[in-house]
Amino acid sequence: MADLSADAAPRHVGDLARAIADREAADGPRWIWAATADLYPALLRAGVRVARCHDLELTEALLLGHAGRWGEPRAPAAAWARAHGLPVPADPLRPGAEPPGFAQAALFESVPAPALGLRELIEVYGEQQRRVEKTEHPGRFRMLVAAESAGALIAAEMGHTGLPWRADVHDQLLRELLGPPQPVGPPRRLAELTAEINDAFGVRGLHPDSPAEVVRAFARAGVDVPNTRAWVLRHVEHPAVAPLLEFKELYRIWTAHGWTWCDAWVSDGRFRPEYVPGGVVSGRWATRGGGALQVPKVVRRAVMADPGWRFVVADAGQLEPRVLAAVSGDARLARAAAEGDLYAALATDSFDGDRAKAKIALLGAMYGQTGGDAIPALAVLRRHYPVAFDYVEAAARTGEAGGLVRSWLGRTCPPSSSALRDAGLDPPDEVAPPPGRARGRFTRNFVIQATAAEWALVLLATLRVALEGSAAELVLFVHDEVVVHCPAEQAEQVVAAVHESAATAGRLLFGATTVRFPLDVSVVGAYADAK
Repeated sequence: MADLSADAAPRHVGDLARAIADREAADGPRWIWAATADLYPALLRAGVRVARCHDLELTEALLLGHAGRWGEPRAPAAAWARAHGLPVPADPLRPGAEPPGFAQAALFESVPAPALGLRELIEVYGEQQRRVEKTEHPGRFRMLVAAESAGALIAAEMGHTGLPWRADVHDQLLRELLGPPQPVGPPRRLAELTAEINDAFGVRGLHPDSPAEVVRAFARAGVDVPNTRAWVLRHVEHPAVAPLLEFKELYRIWTAHGWTWCDAWVSDGRFRPEYVPGGVVSGRWATRGGGALQVPKVVRRAVMADPGWRFVVADAGQLEPRVLAAVSGDARLARAAAEGDLYAALATDSFDGDRAKAKIALLGAMYGQTGGDAIPALAVLRRHYPVAFDYVEAAARTGEAGGLVRSWLGRTCPPSSSALRDAGLDPPDEVAPPPGRARGRFTRNFVIQATAAEWALVLLATLRVALEGSAAELVLFVHDEVVVHCPAEQAEQVVAAVHESAATAGRLLFGATTVRFPLDVSVVGAYADAK
């Protein structure tokens, strides 16, 4: 094990990189450093990669959350100050890095941060190890810390490598969708749709990109809508709905992934976002700009493998229901999760073969849907799978009482109530968003989605090791999906490695379980062609 600090390491980046490369070649240590995001990108630019690290900042965030102190400063300087009973300084500003609801600056900004040397970093590391041992399941928490640190390395590597992106293809598809770019104002198709929407409302000067204006326009037409979300508008009968839905989709593409975006984010044929591991409260990743986790399907046509290379795109279908089967210990649900199609197995077992009803029931239980078609389906689920049903119900009751819930490995939910979408816990289209902001609905899904994020992160870390020594490169990770860019002749080996990594992740997290975690894997030349 090796420690790295500003005092102990050579000041020149080149000297530092050579020193780390030499040590990596000698014994492959686990590096202890303050924050991977601050140090590793410079090493990558110098041509140096490391196998393992312990990220003090990410570990501190996990430990603070476990203690119910979610959102407090997590930099090593803050951890060291807390351990010594000193005033706690704010974290160094890293734009966009703060998790949702993070408001530590106002409380801690007046305290200067101490400069930590090698001895202090070792002290922080030792204190973290002691705190990990005091958690409810130390072995699981150690795995969480290791996976989070490995994820930080992978995030930096993917940002350095970049996702292959054809700017010429991107420009062509934008012109097909929007028309040519205009010197001033929106492109032609958006202008046409704006005119159609105004005509449908019988007005002039309405801006379709303004939700408030659109809501007022519907009100004047005698239609009451709470907002302009697509799922709300699809239930409205009005001539403005169709052009408005098209406008919303195209406007989002123009502003989030249009020509300006391409100029800013794509260079030398690669899109290089900056990922933020654990940037969402459930442990899912976020990004600092670039929208790498929300690339529209139509725009994916520009993501094309290099000549002679292929993308291996692996997606974990039905992941969250399978996680519920594993963590709850419900033997009957686990038997269904041993099949390739969990919903079909569930339907055959308990829902008279009705796969759609089985899916609604299981998703409804995880997301707290209690009305409509879900009512009879949930009654069947409660009767036939009581252990799984009670698992999420218990999490909901704990949240409603103001308590904290944890993922399988120990990630802890924040204490404050949040809307599902504000927290990154998005219910799928099959389940209507529940009313209100009841904390129980948040904690109900947190225990499942956070554990699913852990499984995906362990898969990613395992796959990284499996790909060492090959030309294959991890280029994209979106929640339950991983994309590998590799020479065409290596695609078969990469597919095998992805499947084995998924199975390994299941064993590492849940031990001997009948639950399977199958992947849908495609080998394609263009990302848009993946299943």
